[in-house]
Amino acid sequence: MKTPERQSQDRLRKVHIKTYGCQMNVYDSERMLETLAPMGFEVSPDVEGADLVILNTCHIREKASEKVYSELGRLREAQARMAETGGRMMLAVAGCVAQAEGAEILRRAPQVDMVFGPQTYHRLPAMLAEADKNLGKGQVDTDFPIEDKYDVLPEERIPAGISAFLTIQEGCDKFCTFCVVPYTRGSEQSRSAIAILNEAKQMVAKGVREITLLGQNVNAYHGDGPDGREWGLARLIRALAEIDGLARIRYTTSHPRDMDDDLIAAHGDVPALMPFLHLPVQSGSDRILAAMNRKHKVDVFRKVVDRLRDVRPDMAFSSDFIVGFPGESDADFAETLKLVTDIGFAANFSFKYSPRPGTPAADMGNAVPDPVMTDRLTALQQLLDAQQEAFNRGCIGKTMPVLMEKSARDPGQLVGRSPYLQPVHIFGGGSLIGHIVNCDIQDLKAYSLFGSLVSGDPALLPSHSFVSQSGAAEVGQSPPIDPKERVCA
Repeated sequence: MKTPERQSQDRLRKVHIKTYGCQMNVYDSERMLETLAPMGFEVSPDVEGADLVILNTCHIREKASEKVYSELGRLREAQARMAETGGRMMLAVAGCVAQAEGAEILRRAPQVDMVFGPQTYHRLPAMLAEADKNLGKGQVDTDFPIEDKYDVLPEERIPAGISAFLTIQEGCDKFCTFCVVPYTRGSEQSRSAIAILNEAKQMVAKGVREITLLGQNVNAYHGDGPDGREWGLARLIRALAEIDGLARIRYTTSHPRDMDDDLIAAHGDVPALMPFLHLPVQSGSDRILAAMNRKHKVDVFRKVVDRLRDVRPDMAFSSDFIVGFPGESDADFAETLKLVTDIGFAANFSFKYSPRPGTPAADMGNAVPDPVMTDRLTALQQLLDAQQEAFNRGCIGKTMPVLMEKSARDPGQLVGRSPYLQPVHIFGGGSLIGHIVNCDIQDLKAYSLFGSLVSGDPALLPSHSFVSQSGAAEVGQSPPIDPKERVCA
């Protein structure tokens, strides 16, 4: 039997990764690809013909595991087609569904070769070697290892675009009663500041202009600093802002309890820190927040928003809302509507409550009838959508700095992002990609802004070329991601 290293010398094998859910899963999928590259794997855009297919799963949505089993059924057919040509397609299930389901996946889908959680994907090379030696013997690795996976993962990063994700913190100690994250991602762990800074410098050297820091509770970050002291998120952001060529910094997802004085001050002091923050509140009712074990009251959320707007008057917010949590009354829901009306949000993520097995809320009883939840969600989304529409329309007639990311679908058009993450389309040449340019905003279609480049724009900054996985210089593109997905908190 050939070793994976010997196989990589004979031919490149193809890997296809399907990523579900949040930005952190996108980051994890990128790291898996980097781990597989030395073994002779190249990315396949399609399932057909892939030697390895990985489903990097998310457990936050309703019936998440059933959707994975349905996909595995379709992949079984692809496996059979590949076998007819003498090939072999290995299947792996990774991520939070893998962590939650474990060996049950092998029982229900015996064609799967590997099941591993979000804390063990650095062991993928060893699992592949075992799979090569023991055909048809499925493996499960859902431990929470002692070793830090980031010490094992390749140091070399292969950035996917002008904007990139960087995980700095994982896990959660909050134990909200509706959430599975503490059980699938483990307790809060923060990477060292020096490791994060080194990774960021590598990414910027390859052309990344904007970095989004990721964590289940990213503003609970408390990593070891190079000065021997513990750093919080604000100190880390200030150090990142000193990296030459890094123009923009964002972070997600935050918890209202962890918005400390230093972090709020950083929003006023650090120009690279964008004035758009995702800050989940979940409900406008103190009674429901207590039942959710959110450990903060509505007034705390309001004060955080006010303080951020004090230091950064152009600050805008998005948030998460759950309607129909067990026991939610009409009065509770009315308080949520009032909070939304008072604060005003530039974007939103709102959902009907759905129970997650193993979470305390799943056993609470006192369920809100589905038709009631549907009506409440419709009312909430109408209000939130009207606020988002008003915010976007308020940008028309303004000049905004836009980080140009890639070519748009229409010929001659480019698309970039405003400081508020809005897509902005302009006509321009590919040489603008990677630059921050001033754009006059002239129109709004759906959720995208349209404008034109300001003549003689002084905001042009030096750009960098990207190095693709093949080693060729090319302009990178941001990874495709559902705009309705975000790191859960």
